[in-house]
Amino acid sequence: MIIKTIAYPRAALVGNPSDGYYGKTIAFVFKNYSAQAQLYESPELDLLPSLRDHSTFNSIDDLCKSVSSYGYYGGIRLLKAAIFRFHDYCAQHGLGLDSRNFTLRYQTDIPNRLGLAGSSAIITAVVRALCQFYQVPLAPENLANFVLSVEREELGIPAGLQDRVAQAYNYPIYMDFEKKHMMQYGIGKYAYIDIPEDLHCYIAFRTDLAEGSEILHSHLKEEYDAGVVSVHKAMHEWACLTDKVRLALQSKKYDSISALLNRNFDLRCEVCGNTVSQKNRAMVTLARSVGASAKLTGSGGAIIGIYQDDTMFEKLQVVLGEHGIKVIKPMIVREKIKEPKAKG
Repeated sequence: MIIKTIAYPRAALVGNPSDGYYGKTIAFVFKNYSAQAQLYESPELDLLPSLRDHSTFNSIDDLCKSVSSYGYYGGIRLLKAAIFRFHDYCAQHGLGLDSRNFTLRYQTDIPNRLGLAGSSAIITAVVRALCQFYQVPLAPENLANFVLSVEREELGIPAGLQDRVAQAYNYPIYMDFEKKHMMQYGIGKYAYIDIPEDLHCYIAFRTDLAEGSEILHSHLKEEYDAGVVSVHKAMHEWACLTDKVRLALQSKKYDSISALLNRNFDLRCEVCGNTVSQKNRAMVTLARSVGASAKLTGSGGAIIGIYQDDTMFEKLQVVLGEHGIKVIKPMIVREKIKEPKAKG
């Protein structure tokens, strides 16, 4: 039997990047793109490479294009780290794994290194496959923590919980990472939230702006840990913006949301100015020039906002398209995940 699992890219609607700093966020995953894992029993444990893992190229230009798109490391390291951490997790929790081996492959079409949590999606899909194969239950809140531990502790990737929570729950979700609760329970306070179709969200990204999340987070963490007042105030304001958007969604006062999203980005520019590239700023400026709101979906490379109607969406496609920026309507996922049953 072949086990097939899937995970989707994440878009942070509001509150980022406060999730790693005891803030609040709202995020969702969307099915326009996906990361998939396939796992089946085999005589030996075998990890099959995907496109980004190839080491043979048609030319030096082809190699440089691959490095620009995927960086210097492929996806196999994500698989190895996930499996290593999964084995460790099961040992720590007294969950004996049987002696079966497996073949594991992955594939993804999530635009890479553009702040859409593509690496987290691969790891989430892989862990879901491992849980099914070994019949290890992992509740969504624990799955999110597990994926974060793979990235932080095994791979040294600076990140917060937001991406993994949205991907684990597979539903638009409000996240409160209040410090006391996090310290006591190791998880945030999570609540499903409705993002209606008539909110008219769009996502836009450029393929010539691949950059890792470490560029932003390393700088931000240094200033946060150093107690920089402006950074700590920004974390509080991002949390407040999140609560305001949540209230607007619940009360169906959608007209107020655009300004809140715009402020989310403007605040980032105020406190993280050197890490917000000119290309990111240009994307936001272009989107706002046609009347849409705009902010980054993650660390950079992609933006999210709200447009008024199809006429404005078409303008977004034309204006941003002239600069090599793709604009899509995200197909928001609203499929709550059921955790696998325990063996026995």
